[in-house]
Amino acid sequence: MDTYNWSGADRIVSFALQHGMKIHGHVLVWHEQSPGWLFTKGEGRVSKAGLTQRMKDHIFTVVSRYRGKIDAWDVVNEAVADSGAGIYRQSEWFNICGSDYIKNAFIFAHEADPDARLFYNDYNMVRPEKRDRVYKMLKGLIDEGVPVHGVGIQGHWSVFGPAEKELDDAVRLFSSLGLEVQITELDMSVYPWEKDRRERMVGEQDILTPEKEAAQVDQYKMIFSCLRKNRDRINGVTFWGISDRNSWLNNYPVRGRRNYPLLFDREGKPKKAFWEVVQFQDEN
Repeated sequence: MDTYNWSGADRIVSFALQHGMKIHGHVLVWHEQSPGWLFTKGEGRVSKAGLTQRMKDHIFTVVSRYRGKIDAWDVVNEAVADSGAGIYRQSEWFNICGSDYIKNAFIFAHEADPDARLFYNDYNMVRPEKRDRVYKMLKGLIDEGVPVHGVGIQGHWSVFGPAEKELDDAVRLFSSLGLEVQITELDMSVYPWEKDRRERMVGEQDILTPEKEAAQVDQYKMIFSCLRKNRDRINGVTFWGISDRNSWLNNYPVRGRRNYPLLFDREGKPKKAFWEVVQFQDEN
């Protein structure tokens, strides 16, 4: 509870600084992978004030350690619901603090490092229903004067979507708020999008067929063509991994199923999609 293990993060920061790289920190507040004790006190639930103070202590501890070294932070991750009546995900953060935890997280991060650029990050943000929820939340924060500088549109996509218009509309909408727009966590599943974990079905194949590979090539080509057309609105693209060997989509959400979502194969060699991304004619 009171101990931080900095060894891995320190090595990453040291390597990046030695090689002149910018660092984007991920993530300060998230509903998943938060330990259970964070939301409890004794035998019951921690108070709003108590949880807010714990969040503040965490943010100040982490951000202050790397102040001046990390260029930007994902402050809050995936706080918006995918569907339903309300805007917000019914997480423990929300159930205890309401939506105030989002505002306070950005305020605390800004106090801890006034020079860092602060982002909200989420998935499914090219889908109109989720997109409009996130837009409404961010506009509300901006109108309150909360220090939000950018939005990360997670690119956990597939060969089946998004469509070009969905991506273009999302980029333009969030850019209209005056925010930096980045594509984050980019990978391209060769299967239809799924979130809920399940077992592999009998006879279910995980082979990168020529048809799947061709579809992935086309989708990557379209995505980067759209991003280049919006180059004045987008200032960063981050992939969620290097090669297919170590992708988080192997075994997720289907246990025992391999996926092929990145630009380099399991041997680290560039795939056909790689060349469509890096070799292009300027659309302008």
